[in-house]
Amino acid sequence: MNAADLQYAAGWRVVRLLPERVAHAVFRMGADLAVRHDGARVRQLRANLARLGAAHLVREGMRSYARYWCETFRLSAADGPRMVAGTTVMNRAPFDEALDAGRGLIIALSHSGNWDAAGVWLIETLRRRRLDPVFTTVGQRLRPESVYRRFVAHRAALGFDMVEEGAYRALLRRLRGGGVVCVLADRDVLGASLDVVLLGEPARLPSGPARLAALTGATLLPTRLGFSPGGWTIAFAEPVPVPGVADVEKATQALGDALMELVADDPTGWHVLQPLWTADRR
Repeated sequence: MNAADLQYAAGWRVVRLLPERVAHAVFRMGADLAVRHDGARVRQLRANLARLGAAHLVREGMRSYARYWCETFRLSAADGPRMVAGTTVMNRAPFDEALDAGRGLIIALSHSGNWDAAGVWLIETLRRRRLDPVFTTVGQRLRPESVYRRFVAHRAALGFDMVEEGAYRALLRRLRGGGVVCVLADRDVLGASLDVVLLGEPARLPSGPARLAALTGATLLPTRLGFSPGGWTIAFAEPVPVPGVADVEKATQALGDALMELVADDPTGWHVLQPLWTADRR
């Protein structure tokens, strides 16, 4: 067991033993310390927020990121009812309409809020609608392998159907069967990306979400997760139309525009600590 694996193991074991208020205070102090040290990831987050005119919110952004980790280490499948009760959903109609249509749903997410908490909310919501409570998502490969296995086991225990990067056929099968797929859409997880313009600057976004919609007829739904003082938020935009494979590039641009608009409404919840724009990648 290496140092990284030990850190994550301690996270899942120790953080759950701490009183909730103490655990959050510790993680918040860690976020403030990271901002004072102003390392590469903090600088990149500041640069990303600057595109939204929110560079001054970098400390709040790091605190939000720390809250994500604290909650994730404490989360279990039994938290489903609490997630539903504590989550405020904005513009829910497109989500419900897509489920009612039964032709598949792609929830295309920004790196915001708490992905795991939202997944527990989704499973509980599908169960209450008497639909298949399982959704499929992609497990991003992490190093070392032991850390990756920990995350897969954690999310499987929450009820997620996890597939590995590159498991495109599994996602197609899920959608063609009328199921739900969740993918992060502001970072290339499925292995292919396209040139787009985000907030007036060149960037690259994954083409996978739009291509999945084109090949299956599933609804492509831009979505932003976030935090509220006592709970969580989910904001849906209007679906992005993808009539066919020839429209993937246009749809990817439209998806990026929708995600940036959603993120601009709650920039502190956006946890992109890696380069997104082409200028930063250089």
